[in-house]
Order: sequence, then structure tokens, then C-alpha cells
Amino acid sequence: MTRSELVAALELQFTQLSHRDAEAVVKTMLDAMGHTLGQGGRIEIRGFGSFSVHERPPRMGRNPRTGEAVAIAAKRVPHFKAGKALREAVDASTSSPSDASIASAPL
Repeated sequence: MTRSELVAALELQFTQLSHRDAEAVVKTMLDAMGHTLGQGGRIEIRGFGSFSVHERPPRMGRNPRTGEAVAIAAKRVPHFKAGKALREAVDASTSSPSDASIASAPL
């Protein structure tokens, strides 16, 4: 799902929202999440999952073309861990067709 598809889904679900309002909701939410992670915070959405920041230490890598050693600096990267309900929903939707009734269960 892309950002524009998320906006369209919000518009369909909440008919009182205009396209501009739905875009503002999505932008505000994503900006807030980015800001929180940028500050080193953690975001937890029950039933969906949690976002956190992991630290990667500096290390030595290799240039694949020349084989020369290259220093790779330390960095912070975003990390997502799916919640139990999301994992179960994904698992149920990829199961055999006989499990279709489970896949249609609401989160």
C-alpha cells in the first residue's frame, strides 16, 4: 500500500474527511512517527507492532570491485517488530484456501 492508497482508504472509511484532510492526517502521523524515531524514541501500536531505533556499530567492509577494506561508520537505523495480531493475520491470509474464514476475521 502506498501513501496515496492509504489516503484513499481513509477517504472511503471516513466520508466526512475531504481528500485534503485525509492527506493532512497521513502526513501528520508519518511526520510525528519520523520525529519520534529521530529523537531515539519508540512507537508502539497495540496489535500492529512497534518501531524503534537500533544502533549499528562501526565496522570494516570491503569494496566488492577492488577488495579494498573500507571503514563503515556507526549509524542508527529504524527497526519494526510486528505485533502478535499482525503476525497472525498475515499468517492466516497466506494459509491454504480452506482457512479463508480465519483470514477474514477482523484485527
